[in-house]
Amino acid sequence: MDSSSTQGSNQTGIDADNWPNVIGEARSVADALPDLLVEASHVASSIIAGWHGRRRAGPGESFWQFRPFNMGEPAKRIDWRRSARDDHLYVREREWEAAHTVWLWADLSPSMVFRSRLAGVSKRDRAIVVMLALADMLAETGERIGLPGLTRPFSDRRAAERLADALTHLSKPIAYPDTIAVQRFADIVLVSDFLDPIEEIATWVARVAGTGARGHLVQVLDPIEETFPFDGRVEFTDPEQGVRLTAGRAEKWREDYRNRLEAHRAEIRDIARRAGWTYVLHHTDRPASEPLLVLHSALSGALDVLPKGGF
Repeated sequence: MDSSSTQGSNQTGIDADNWPNVIGEARSVADALPDLLVEASHVASSIIAGWHGRRRAGPGESFWQFRPFNMGEPAKRIDWRRSARDDHLYVREREWEAAHTVWLWADLSPSMVFRSRLAGVSKRDRAIVVMLALADMLAETGERIGLPGLTRPFSDRRAAERLADALTHLSKPIAYPDTIAVQRFADIVLVSDFLDPIEEIATWVARVAGTGARGHLVQVLDPIEETFPFDGRVEFTDPEQGVRLTAGRAEKWREDYRNRLEAHRAEIRDIARRAGWTYVLHHTDRPASEPLLVLHSALSGALDVLPKGGF
């Protein structure tokens, strides 16, 4: 159990003495990516199978479909070659080209490596799977996807693979990405445990919201971080700063801990609400498909208000 639920560390710099640990963490991410990419592909495929995407008729260059000609339409819209095949008149519709940029980021800071006996995956691995699976889903609709600070936005059916490759070149595990390239009308999805000081979260959200971009916060927590099922003497370690804290009777801390965590979460929800952003809570003992379905609805504009509960 990490003790960073109410305290975090600034990830903008790295102490020279800690560089070997940073290199080790970066290699750990790189080693895990092939398996996580496969899992993300499976998760995305299971959702895409029942999803018709966002394609619709409108101005553009790419052919979408033929449809019957309706009386009253200009005759110049008729596709005479297709119509010559049978006794009906057809119009060639083009796909609406309104693809926009969606920036994706998974928090890779030390606190995300945590995994308890109650979950089968670490928070970091789940965050990466959600990010890569979402990239797969967005690629199906031709959206431009990018990792802020690492890649330019691009449209590619192999988006997840390209993002995974870019992550292998990440020099240090950071929580919040560089957002200098984020522009108005873009979307940005951040998957994190958000266990940093609330001021850091608020500052980052305000900076991005100031660009006119729309954001989506996905808070990933291990179930043990919610329940705090500890009794007796327990030592807690902050993975960000290495601080150790010993509880003589941990069960006496349970109520205060839960109240403080809920208050912290409520502040994050409020930050998102004030910015006009969405917020989703996800637990690592639940399927990765659950937050993806909510994110898809949010990105498609299908939901005005997201659930306040968690998955």
